[in-house]
Amino acid sequence: TLMGVPGYAPEEKFEFGVLVHFAYEVEGTGERIVVATTRIETMLGDTAVVVNPNDERYKHLHGKFVRHPFIDRRIPIITDAEAADMEFGTGAVKITPAHDFNDWEVGKRHNLSFINILNEDGTYNENTGPYNGMLRFHVRKQIVEDLKKKGLYVDTTENPMQIPVCSKSGDVIEPLMKPQWWVRCKDLAEPAMEAVRNGDLEITPSRSEKDWFKWLGDIRDWCVSRQLWWGHRIPAYFVRIAGQSNDSCDPAYWVAGRDLDEATRRAKERFPDTDFELEQDPDVLDTWFSSGLWPFAAMGWPENTDDFEKFFPTTFMETGWDILFFWIARMVMLGIYLTGKSPFSNVFCHAMIRDAHGRKMSKSLGNVIDPIDVIAGIPLEQLHAKLEDGNLDPREFEKAKDGQTKDFPSGIPECGTDALRFALCANPIANTDINLDIQRVDGYRKFCNKLWNATRFALMKLGDDFVPLAEATPTGHESLAEKWILQRLNVAVRNVNAALEEMNLMAATTAIYSFWLYELCDVYIEYIKPITAPDADADGRRSAQQTLYTCLDEGLKLLHPIMPFVTEELWQRLPRRKSDAVPSICIAPYPVPRDEYDDSKAEADFEVAMNIAKAGRSLAADYN
Repeated sequence: TLMGVPGYAPEEKFEFGVLVHFAYEVEGTGERIVVATTRIETMLGDTAVVVNPNDERYKHLHGKFVRHPFIDRRIPIITDAEAADMEFGTGAVKITPAHDFNDWEVGKRHNLSFINILNEDGTYNENTGPYNGMLRFHVRKQIVEDLKKKGLYVDTTENPMQIPVCSKSGDVIEPLMKPQWWVRCKDLAEPAMEAVRNGDLEITPSRSEKDWFKWLGDIRDWCVSRQLWWGHRIPAYFVRIAGQSNDSCDPAYWVAGRDLDEATRRAKERFPDTDFELEQDPDVLDTWFSSGLWPFAAMGWPENTDDFEKFFPTTFMETGWDILFFWIARMVMLGIYLTGKSPFSNVFCHAMIRDAHGRKMSKSLGNVIDPIDVIAGIPLEQLHAKLEDGNLDPREFEKAKDGQTKDFPSGIPECGTDALRFALCANPIANTDINLDIQRVDGYRKFCNKLWNATRFALMKLGDDFVPLAEATPTGHESLAEKWILQRLNVAVRNVNAALEEMNLMAATTAIYSFWLYELCDVYIEYIKPITAPDADADGRRSAQQTLYTCLDEGLKLLHPIMPFVTEELWQRLPRRKSDAVPSICIAPYPVPRDEYDDSKAEADFEVAMNIAKAGRSLAADYN
C-alpha cells in the first residue's frame, strides 16, 4: 500500500504493509542469515539477530556475529525461544531494542545495546552513518537501493498490518526511547490491599474485589511522564552546573520543588557554592496521577483546611469496573501515602453498557446510543444524519447505516429519563456488561404511564375534600385487604432498603416494580373500587382511602431515587399530612419498615381469599 505522510511532498508515496527480506553476512564464515522487517529503515539500529535455540538450521551459528553492511558494528547472533518462532519466516529475527516494544523486551533480557537512530524531527541522527540527517521514509527507500547494490536484498512480500497513525497530525507513530519519570508502586500497593483486607475499604461486587488484589498484587512501576501540551507540569528541575556537561538521566542532578524558589533552595543545599541554572522538565503528569490527587487536593491539601477536615475522607465512590485500577487504585494508593487515610470507605463498580446484542458500542458499527436520543426519541433519518456528521470512513458509513436500520427500523421511541434510569438499574449486580435493549427501556416508559394513570385514578377516588390523617399509623379498623397491602408495603420497604444497603439495584427495582404493579395496582386499587364508591359505607370508604394514601405516599418515596421526575410530579399532587411540611420528595424521609404494618396472619388470610377468587374465575371461564 502506498501512502502519503505529513512532512513530505504531497506527490511522495511510501510503501507500507510489506515484509522486506535481506541478508546479514556472518562474520568469518561466508554464510548469510536472512531476516525480515516491515520497517527496513530500523535495521540501522539493530543490535542482535535472534534465533530459536532449538532450530537446527542455526545451531552452528550460536554465539557468532554478523557485520552491519553500512555501519562499523558487530551484531551478535543470540538465542531466545520467546522471540524467535521456527515456523515463521526464516526463523531468524532482527532486533532493534530502541525502536520496537517487543525488541525492547528482548534487549532487556539479553543486555543488548539500545541505539537510538532518530531525532525528534523525524530525521536520522549521527548513529546512522551515511544516513545522518535524512528523513526516515527517505531512508526507507534508500536502504533498499543500497542493499541491492551490496547484493544483500532478497525480496519484498505482502504483509497485512495495522499502521499506528496519530489521530491529530495524521503522521505515522514511531517508538522512541525517552527518559521518563516513574513511581515505584509496590510499596504503595501493599497498604491499598491491606485497607481492603482489614475492612477500611469495601469493594462491591466481590468480582471487582478479586480484580483489586490481582492488579495490585502484580503491580509494576508507573510511568507518570507525558509529552503533552496540557496537564500538571512535573515539578522536577534539572541542575545545569556552569562549565560542566551533566547527564540529564542522572538523578543526582535533579531536584523537586512546589515552585522555583523551593527547587532553588534544594539545589543550593545539594551543590553549595556552585554556579548553576535550573530547567524545569517540560513533561506533564499522567492524567491518572493528577486525578488520583483529586479527593484531597480539591479540599485544600496539603493545608489542613476546613473543607479538608469536613469532607475528607468521603464515604462512597461509584465508578465503572474498567477504571478500578486506572483511577480508584491510584486515588487509594496516593491518598493513604500522602494523608494516611483511604479517600473513601466504599467503592461500587457498575457494569459497562453494550448494545442489545452485547457488542461494544462503536461508531463504525452504528450502534452508539446517545442517552439524549433515548430520552427524547429520534427518527431513523436523524440517526443516519448523525453518522454523516461524524468522521466515519465512507466504507464504514454504509455498514453503520445498515446497523442502525436493523436495530432501530422506526427510530428510537421517546422513553424519558426515568425509564432509562430504571432500565439501567434493573440489571444483575454481578454482570460486567449491560446489554441495552431499547424495547426494554420502552417497557419501563409504559410502567411510568401505569404509575401516572394509577395515581391520577387514586386521586379521583380520594376526592377533592380528602384530608390524610396526621400520622400514618393504622387506626385498628382496617379491613383484611388494607392489612394485606400495608404488610406488602412493609415487605417492599424492607427489601428495597436491604437491597440499597447491598448496592443491589436490580433487587431494589424488582421489589418496587412488584409492589406497584402486581400488588397496589392489580390487587388493592381494583379491590377498593366498589368500597370507595359514593354510595359505599362511609367508615369503610374513609379507611380504604387513608390506606390508599399511605401506599401512594410511601410508594412514590420508595421509587424516587430511581425515577426522580415522575415521582416528584405525582407526589406534588398529593395532599399533605399536617405533620408534613417537606417541600420536595427529594428531601422527604425515605421509607423504613414499620412494626405496626407487620401482619403475617392477615397476609396469609388474604392470600387464601385471592386464591379462592382465582379458582372461582377459572371455573367460570371453563363453564362459559
